Amino acid sequence: MSSSPSLTAAGVSITTSNGSSLSDLPPILVLRPLSDAWSSALSAKFTVISPSSPLSTSTHAALVSAAYNKVDPALLDQYPSLKCIATTSVGVDHIDLEECRRRGIQVANVGEIFTKDVADYAVVLLIDVMRRITMSDRYVRNGLWMTRGDYPLGSKLRGKHVGIVGLGSIGSAIAKRLEAFGCKISYVSTKPKPTVKYKYIPNVYDLATESDILVVSCSLTKETHHIVNKQVLQALGKEGIIINIGRGANIDEPELVRCLVQGEIKGAGLDVFENEPDIPKELFKMDNVVLTAHQSALTPEAMSDIIQICIANFEAFFAGKPLLTPVMAD
Repeated sequence: MSSSPSLTAAGVSITTSNGSSLSDLPPILVLRPLSDAWSSALSAKFTVISPSSPLSTSTHAALVSAAYNKVDPALLDQYPSLKCIATTSVGVDHIDLEECRRRGIQVANVGEIFTKDVADYAVVLLIDVMRRITMSDRYVRNGLWMTRGDYPLGSKLRGKHVGIVGLGSIGSAIAKRLEAFGCKISYVSTKPKPTVKYKYIPNVYDLATESDILVVSCSLTKETHHIVNKQVLQALGKEGIIINIGRGANIDEPELVRCLVQGEIKGAGLDVFENEPDIPKELFKMDNVVLTAHQSALTPEAMSDIIQICIANFEAFFAGKPLLTPVMAD
């Protein structure tokens, strides 16, 4: 006969027909499809509950994904017992933090797990755009080197003035890497960082005016939505390049497309978009734009680390201890 679950104070006890207990592990509501690695790791520590389970409305903790789940009042109403949410991302723009705080729900992200990988990716994306590596590769593969001659030259990175929008852990790691190329670094952030040597500029427009390159690495909030707008792009100018590894909506995407089409900026490297995976078709035709599928943070090693930090946060929650990587609403 099949096992029948019953909710207990300690967690979920799965009892067989003869009364023996197979599990007494805390329940985790999982709102996203699980890979084999996720399923195996979570099942070793917790009882995994699906949204369709009759126990789902009684569970106290849930795993969510920025790619799949919008945590808003409507979703929270479905699971009134939730007291802890762990997301598999750094960004929490998919979670209504104020509503979670009002309901007494703790929220954890993955902390700084992605920092080094995203910083590496941002620099690689920038080099690709400036040296035209991806387009040169296509040029060679299409047999055009023999028929049309050498591919047009790209620009060097060394010595360029780079403006970083958001000098958090990722922005700081990007700045450190670009220093090795002899770049001059300036930044805009919510407030000056007294421990860094880079020039602080109080607004994005002035930052763009002084920069050859803008790297967007800020989180998405009401304040940073379209923080790079028409005026900022025009201030960056016809020789300017923009890199976005933050969130798509940090940039006014239609305005970015228009500036690229009309040659008002020189190029772009984009790993994120406003309406993923829907990307403006005009970008596909441009040989001064490099596009990737929101993957700057994703490596096999990082995915393993994400699993471990989510498990550690859940273990802390069920043990009545502070979360390891808590996110607080401002």
